[in-house]
Amino acid sequence: MAHVNIQNVQKHFGPVKVIHDVSIDIADGEFVVLVGPSGCGKSTLLRMIAGLEEVSGGEIRIGPREVSNLPARDRDIAMVFQNYALYPHMTVEDNMGFALKLKKVNPAEINGKVRNAASILGLDKLLDRYPKQLSGGQRQRVAMGRAIVRDPQVFLFDEPLSNLDAKLRVQMRGEIKTMHQRIGTTTIYVTHDQVEAMTMADKIVVLHDGYIEQVGAPLELYDRPANTFVAGFIGSPAMNFLNGRIEEGVFRTKQGLVLPLPQDVPSTAGGRELVYGIRPEHIRAVPGGIEGKATLVEGTGSEIYVRLDAGGEDIACLFRERLHINFGDTIGIAVDPTAVHLFDRQTGRRI
Repeated sequence: MAHVNIQNVQKHFGPVKVIHDVSIDIADGEFVVLVGPSGCGKSTLLRMIAGLEEVSGGEIRIGPREVSNLPARDRDIAMVFQNYALYPHMTVEDNMGFALKLKKVNPAEINGKVRNAASILGLDKLLDRYPKQLSGGQRQRVAMGRAIVRDPQVFLFDEPLSNLDAKLRVQMRGEIKTMHQRIGTTTIYVTHDQVEAMTMADKIVVLHDGYIEQVGAPLELYDRPANTFVAGFIGSPAMNFLNGRIEEGVFRTKQGLVLPLPQDVPSTAGGRELVYGIRPEHIRAVPGGIEGKATLVEGTGSEIYVRLDAGGEDIACLFRERLHINFGDTIGIAVDPTAVHLFDRQTGRRI
């Protein structure tokens, strides 16, 4: 295991700068997720940590060593890709132990490490099979096992669940987190899926256009997003954003909808153009509340997702009660004022 320190790292492709002075401090044994939309630079940053992309500026340290200019083979890392990259002519056992065999490690030691990794990942009964005889989830576990046997200082995961179906993604998500809890190796994981980030990470790094928008624990980003980008990206369904101003102790939207405010509104917020943020799950259905007409109703059994036209404003709601709402129905809603977020409209920053 090792501490990873990334200081003012930059990446240029010709005149185009895709990573802008990124700095992240990753503690020994921490599970850190780099998350953001496609093109934000998260995979490029991971590849620079791995030594698969050159660093244009700044430095990367793994443990006490600066590794910015070291080849990948000398960094003592193991990487798991989304496409498994297994050798089709080798058994599971041979795939898992191949890197150690290349290093001429004692066969008995290789066997012990492979058996231990197989036990951790539930592959004990599959060691004699070939990749074509495995499911997608089993292949991904073999790829993880191949990384485990190397006993690296750092695990790097590059969107490893992207090729799996929804149910298997959930299962594998749990297996990767369990593996980390058992082994404790420092882990850096890249995904565009914020649900994966929220459920797996000790710390999340939100990237956007090559910049870090916010770094923090999952619930910290959920409860106190630094800006509208993080607020809209973290949380599913996404947060509602309504433009308007504070007038006479309430928030009035551009369409004239009146909404409650939290108690701790800064005095500087008055008179400014603001964005009012409220998550769908922090809105409840109440008789006599703010009226809205249902323009979309989706039930999943455990909850109901409803979009409302409330005085010209589009508001998404997530109700966990067993309500009977149909398209076109008019219902009343109430916003939890303790869960309201206010942002400066011009900068997008939280106030």
